[in-house]
Amino acid sequence: MDPVFEAYFEVLEALHEGCQSQISGLTQEELDWCPNDEMNSVAVLATHIAGAERYWIGDVVMEEASGRNRDKEFSTNGVSEDVLLGLLDAALSYTREAFSRLATDHLAELRISPRDGREYTVAWSIAHVLEHTALHLGHMQITGHLLKSR
Repeated sequence: MDPVFEAYFEVLEALHEGCQSQISGLTQEELDWCPNDEMNSVAVLATHIAGAERYWIGDVVMEEASGRNRDKEFSTNGVSEDVLLGLLDAALSYTREAFSRLATDHLAELRISPRDGREYTVAWSIAHVLEHTALHLGHMQITGHLLKSR
């Protein structure tokens, strides 16, 4: 893997480890618990992180359709810890393989988002995945704190 993509992957892998630590050991009730109508459960966040990563790296950067249903991610309920961890693992595995096919020359290339038809560079798309995953890991952490304090 190109050293630049190796560095991106290391950051993403660390974020995934943070997500896994927020999920591991939670009961089904805790995975599905939502602090209020404006927030998401840990299960929803995990499903959305995996879906978004696969979309931005696969559908956009690699131009390989995932069949993602973004709206369905936000209705995730009753999905076990093992399945959620599997979703995250599958997304990370896909990203590892995709990054092994990329070189720094690709970073400036433009891609079209199938969802909105807008153009994004490969570099922007990867940066977005890192930012998006970090943001929702933070949401998971806040939800975990609220869960413990209820």
